[in-house]
Amino acid sequence: MIKKILIANRGEIACRVIKTAKKMGISTVAVYSEADANALHVKHADEAVCIGPAPSKDSYLRGDLILQKAKALNVDAIHPGYGFLSENAQFAKACADQGIIFIGPTIEAIEAMGSKSAAKQIMQEAGVPLVPGYHGDDQNPTLIKQSANDMGYPVLLKATAGGGGKGMRQVWSEQEFDDALAAAKREAMSSFSDDKMLVEKYLTEPRHVEIQVFCDNHKNGVYLFERDCSIQRRHQKVIEEAPAPNMSEALRAQMGEAALTAAFAINYSGAGTVEFLLDTDGSFYFMEMNTRLQVEHPVTEMITGEDLVEWQIRVANNELLPKEQSELSIKGHSFEARIYAEDPNNDFLPATGTLHLLKTPETNANVRVDTGVEQGDEVSIYYDPMIAKLVVWDENREKALSRLESCLQHYAIGGVTTNIDYLRRIAGSTPFKQAQLTTDFIERHNESISTQTSVDVDTYLPAIVLGYLLSEHNQLEGEPEDSPWNIHDSYRSNLAHPELIELLVNDKLYSVSATMNIASVESPKQWTLHINQVEMTVSGSITDDTLTCSLNGVKTASPIMFNDATISLFTSQGMLTAQIQGPDLGEVGEDDHANAVVAPMNGTVVALLVKAGDKVTKGQQLIIVEAMKMEHSIKAPYDGTVAECFFNTGDLVSGGVALIDITKSDTE
Repeated sequence: MIKKILIANRGEIACRVIKTAKKMGISTVAVYSEADANALHVKHADEAVCIGPAPSKDSYLRGDLILQKAKALNVDAIHPGYGFLSENAQFAKACADQGIIFIGPTIEAIEAMGSKSAAKQIMQEAGVPLVPGYHGDDQNPTLIKQSANDMGYPVLLKATAGGGGKGMRQVWSEQEFDDALAAAKREAMSSFSDDKMLVEKYLTEPRHVEIQVFCDNHKNGVYLFERDCSIQRRHQKVIEEAPAPNMSEALRAQMGEAALTAAFAINYSGAGTVEFLLDTDGSFYFMEMNTRLQVEHPVTEMITGEDLVEWQIRVANNELLPKEQSELSIKGHSFEARIYAEDPNNDFLPATGTLHLLKTPETNANVRVDTGVEQGDEVSIYYDPMIAKLVVWDENREKALSRLESCLQHYAIGGVTTNIDYLRRIAGSTPFKQAQLTTDFIERHNESISTQTSVDVDTYLPAIVLGYLLSEHNQLEGEPEDSPWNIHDSYRSNLAHPELIELLVNDKLYSVSATMNIASVESPKQWTLHINQVEMTVSGSITDDTLTCSLNGVKTASPIMFNDATISLFTSQGMLTAQIQGPDLGEVGEDDHANAVVAPMNGTVVALLVKAGDKVTKGQQLIIVEAMKMEHSIKAPYDGTVAECFFNTGDLVSGGVALIDITKSDTE
């Protein structure tokens, strides 16, 4: 009987498992790296133990150390979450050897599905339909390339030990193949310590539809319907939904039965996901089986009313499945949007920093936020940059999508750049509303969904000015009550003194005159503003990082964040940022590396492709930096000659630091 579980993971999935364990009366143990000492999952667990330094290889991937801590704390079972050790057969075996239950499938099932090529062979023998491709052991690059040439382009290269889009490349022509194979192998080796590849035909208009399966140790199995995960970027899922739109009952049953066939072929036990490519003619092809709980499992929970983590624990306890197939049904529709610390306007580079502001939509039976962070936490370079999963439900797709859009409007994060506005543009796009879903949706509609929506400055600038005035006055509130500095009524012997405020918004300078109304010394404070020769009256207050503003009698409430001289207001149209302009004291110096190529984010140099003296052309790859398990190729901005390289392979770099100095060609 499982009475105590150690969660061998971090972040939102660790918090998710802890929540269900507590509901079931099971004690929990969190593990954490030195970087996660104050993390949310550590605070929520009954016990917590440190397992090493920040890098995953020294902490969350140390299965030996995790097992050592588990034995010392008399743990009955280990839940691996997803990622890290969740699909590591050696770790599952080590748990069994120590008499600890691994909450997941059998070692044999993990091994069978751990290699994409081996999995394809098993599925072929079981009669599960496959996409044409090469899945052999011979890894001669010439043979792999010839296989691609024979099946015709485009093709998809995949790391056989991969997942999460790592070690994958689309190749559209023979000329691209060699570079793509080298990059995919390099990324696979970095992510999985295994660069074995497979290649398969790339369907041009497929949907990514996956089936949630569950089996127990008594040869029972069910499928909990499907999820559409077609909205992807770089093979990473962005928005998922359940059930899949435009899915007939016959096709749903056909895919569900095929998924169970795949599970039974490897004597599966526990939660698993069988991923298919669904073509426009209704044909579908096995891609892979994930032998773990999926990131997007909440949408399945929302439409079925089942707790899949509870199912996992019960199966691990050797119980029968909680329900039979006939007892399962679909109710309503659900979406999940993955909120990431990344910059959609800079090639989606991962972002790091402190979450100075974190306001989520109000959660209830229809809205769920799965997260592992809270306001004040840091997003570091060491782990995946996902901040949270926003999950919504309603009685049909149209209503659920409307709810998703509304919730994204009320999600405010300050301190790091996020993809929230980008998610809003996808959710609000006509093709998405019409469920025109394909795995290349983002590429196909990139022009429309990448266009930034602009915030109406005239509408929200008075609120930003009010926020500034309130913050300035609040800074003086600590003065003694009888101090003359504690009187903020702008009193002068003649007239009230107007304050001149200059703000830079979207590279445009605004001058605002603000005069406090004497009658409003008590809260809420009130000012008369003059902006662009227009007079208006504003009043309000700031409570819990929310600015309440009354503008000419019309009230609004918006999250607001102050960071030195920068003010950010989170409006229904997006974030509006203003910089308060101070006097120019002439302190800005010359850039020591005016011609330098700089690091776009914190990371590690994994490849330096040039040296001092090399001539380079515009667009040529110079250096590859890895951050948050993804490679980012940095290219020459113009023709020139490399003057100096400041870092070598393996070096850590900070965002904004000069990497390579290039002397621009005279002809440029």
